[in-house]
Amino acid sequence: MQIGELSKRTGVSVRMLRYYEQQKLLKPSRLASGYRDYGVEEEETVRHIRRLGEAGLKLDVIRRFLPCVTGERPDFHPCPDLLDTLRREVSVIEDRIALLEESRLDILGYLERADKGS
Repeated sequence: MQIGELSKRTGVSVRMLRYYEQQKLLKPSRLASGYRDYGVEEEETVRHIRRLGEAGLKLDVIRRFLPCVTGERPDFHPCPDLLDTLRREVSVIEDRIALLEESRLDILGYLERADKGS
């Protein structure tokens, strides 16, 4: 399939698909005409990239993670040092959650004080 069709099927823009290719996350074959030819494997890879990105992983981690991913869901067979990387990512996410919770409490405090002053 051509890049436009892959974009429609995955919900990822053509520009982002080209970026994935530039970053060596996708490796489509080329037709005799020079057009990129994306297959089912590339479509599945794009879906994995999206899911992993939505989980908060950055492309450098996703690049290391992709060779280990199997099936439709991002289930995986651990690659060397991948588990440590994922543990670090969870720690970063937990730190972000703590900061967001602190911000939420600050804002709620401001609102409470404002409501009392009204």
